[in-house]
Amino acid sequence: MAEKSGGDKSGKKVRDLSLDEIEDVGKISVADEIDDWGDPADIPDKPRSVADLDAISDVSVRISAVLGKTSMSVDTVLKLGRGAVIELERKVGEPVDVYLNDRLVARGEVVVVEDRLGITMTEIIKAQKG
Repeated sequence: MAEKSGGDKSGKKVRDLSLDEIEDVGKISVADEIDDWGDPADIPDKPRSVADLDAISDVSVRISAVLGKTSMSVDTVLKLGRGAVIELERKVGEPVDVYLNDRLVARGEVVVVEDRLGITMTEIIKAQKG
C-alpha cells in the first residue's frame, strides 16, 4: 500500500493519489503496485483456440489478391478499350500476393472452384517486428 506523508496508511494505490497527497515519493512502494498487476505468465501471447478470437470474430477486413502490377500513364489507360491486354510484371505460374487490409500476409496460386476463381495459400508471410 502507498503511504502518505506522516506515516499513516491511506489504503489508496499510487495511481489513486492526487499530486497534493504525494509529499514524499520515497514512501511509495512501487513493488506493492506491481504485485497487483498479476503474473505476466498469465497473459497469453497468442490465442490458444478459435474461442479466444470471439471478441474480434465479427470485425470486417478487406482481402485482396494481387495478380501483378504495372505502371502506365493516364493517357494510355484512357486509350484502353474492350479486350485490351495489360501486361503485368509477373510471369505465368508465379504466386499471387494476398493482402489483408493492405498488409501482405500470404502468397498463393490461382485455382478454379466450380465457376469461380480462388486462391490456394502456399506461403504465409510472418510479420516482421521492429
